[in-house]
Amino acid sequence: MQYVKSQSGGFLMALQVAALAGTMALSAGCVKGVEPQPVHDIGAAAPKLILQITVDALRGDLPARYVNGMGDGGFRFLMNQGIWYTNAHHGHANTETIVGHATLATGADPSAHGMVGNLWVDRETGKLTYNIEDPGYHILTPGADVDKSTEIDPTQKAASSDGRSPSAIMTTTFSDELTNFTAGKAKVFGVSVKDRGAVSMAGHTGKAFWFSKQSAEFVTSSYYYEDYPAWVMEWNAKKQPLAYAGTSWELMHDASTYMFGGADDKPWETDFPGYGRVFPHPYGPADNKYLTTLLTLSPAGDDLTLDFAKALIDAEQLGKDAVPDYLSISFSSTDYIGHIFGPSSLEMEDNLLRLDRTLADLLAFIDQRIGLNNTLIVLAADHGTPEAPGYLNAMGVDARYVAPDTWDKKPGMAALKKKFGIGKELILSYSHPYLYLNRDTIEEKGLNQAEVEKAVAKEVMQLDGVALALSSDAMREGNLPTTPITQSVLRNFNPKRSGDIFIVFKPHYFINDFDGLTVTATHGSPWRYDSFIPIIFAGSNLKAQRVHRSVEAVDIATTLATIVGAKPPSGARGESLPEILRGLEGNRKDRFWKQ
Repeated sequence: MQYVKSQSGGFLMALQVAALAGTMALSAGCVKGVEPQPVHDIGAAAPKLILQITVDALRGDLPARYVNGMGDGGFRFLMNQGIWYTNAHHGHANTETIVGHATLATGADPSAHGMVGNLWVDRETGKLTYNIEDPGYHILTPGADVDKSTEIDPTQKAASSDGRSPSAIMTTTFSDELTNFTAGKAKVFGVSVKDRGAVSMAGHTGKAFWFSKQSAEFVTSSYYYEDYPAWVMEWNAKKQPLAYAGTSWELMHDASTYMFGGADDKPWETDFPGYGRVFPHPYGPADNKYLTTLLTLSPAGDDLTLDFAKALIDAEQLGKDAVPDYLSISFSSTDYIGHIFGPSSLEMEDNLLRLDRTLADLLAFIDQRIGLNNTLIVLAADHGTPEAPGYLNAMGVDARYVAPDTWDKKPGMAALKKKFGIGKELILSYSHPYLYLNRDTIEEKGLNQAEVEKAVAKEVMQLDGVALALSSDAMREGNLPTTPITQSVLRNFNPKRSGDIFIVFKPHYFINDFDGLTVTATHGSPWRYDSFIPIIFAGSNLKAQRVHRSVEAVDIATTLATIVGAKPPSGARGESLPEILRGLEGNRKDRFWKQ
């Protein structure tokens, strides 16, 4: 709360008392539509396990779009037995993997949790920084360094070391608050193919494992362990990823039964070397340097994640005592497949049918080991995904690719450089969604940084494909019109990490170059196709319900904190979802954890 000097002391006192009362009401679980209730009454409904499933790039309409080909135990179970929010969105502008995962974990906006992009330029060192890299905590397996020759994800290639930790996340996560609330007794884990998908959700106090494409193993860093647990060594010793060598990703069913069965080869799809655009997609021999990368470009990546998570549940005895445990599983294959083939493709359709089977397998395993009535499940996505421009063009929708690396050579930019007396590059780099200016040159010329930012932003706005260009100075000063898009950009703005100018492309305009690899579609905008996600709560005897009012991804962490009785994460903006609290209150049992 901002305090100002005033002679109206009584009025200010009343404001402070009102604010305090509001804070107390929130901490007691008071939300719109729900009567205030004692914390321990809500805590009494705390499950033995909170299972948070994140499907990377699962746009909100995709499960229902492909549900006719699905079975009963996965998406159908969640949608028919759980509480499904059909109008859920991320509220920030840069819808990338780490941004969305950190938002789900913290209930905070990127402006607060600090993970403003998969990459950002460190202002102190001037180096491009990968979001969770930390040279102070090396990966325990010596052979598991980032393999820059085969990794198709440019955010990984930008990492300067193999070290990984959650240190750059600036607020607490729900999992941190659970650890704190239970005095360290809760077991907290995060698992994913992507390191950032595991680390962000495990928070500062949990433990994270992710898949190394170089070593074909699930790995972790010295932030979490000094040595691998025996069960991890045993799982890795089985060499399950290598069992895919010599096989292919094949269709589950006859092509005629698919919505996109007649569209297996489209010119806009990425023809990855040796993988092709047509089923079956071969993984290649055991010595194929792309073998493990190709596993992540198929449902195999999710299957490996599931198998490792099962081993973790058994070995760590999750959900076996009265203290609620937490497990995050982030499935990454949908994101990679969307980049390569697009969401409206035979590959994506088959992938989601296989993911449905994977989810059914996971839920059956949880039911057997812990009981779904003892488990609270929440499924969401870190962001949505756009359609491929080629697909949209075929439908009559304007969609194109843009090339920011050409902007510095444009006539308007040349005129600006002449105006400012800059003979070299004015635009230093572009790392989505941030444009970085050549600050050294600006300083050498004695120019005003804010004036240069404003001039460049104005010029960039004239370029084809750009909808909005906002300078960091304008965001710091709050000198912006109040629109939904500018508000989403402000939620993404952190003055210590954000670039000089935030770029929003026009709807259906994308960058399609991933470090030399031409991809089909790229997310990362504030438009609804990128912000739209499913949010589904199930298990714990919740009764089925579909909720069509607008909710946000930030509401999840706050809701989970309210359920267990913990305080919200330190930067949380979300509100507790009343439908979930009502559902759990109706099923309360005397199982509040005991020290």
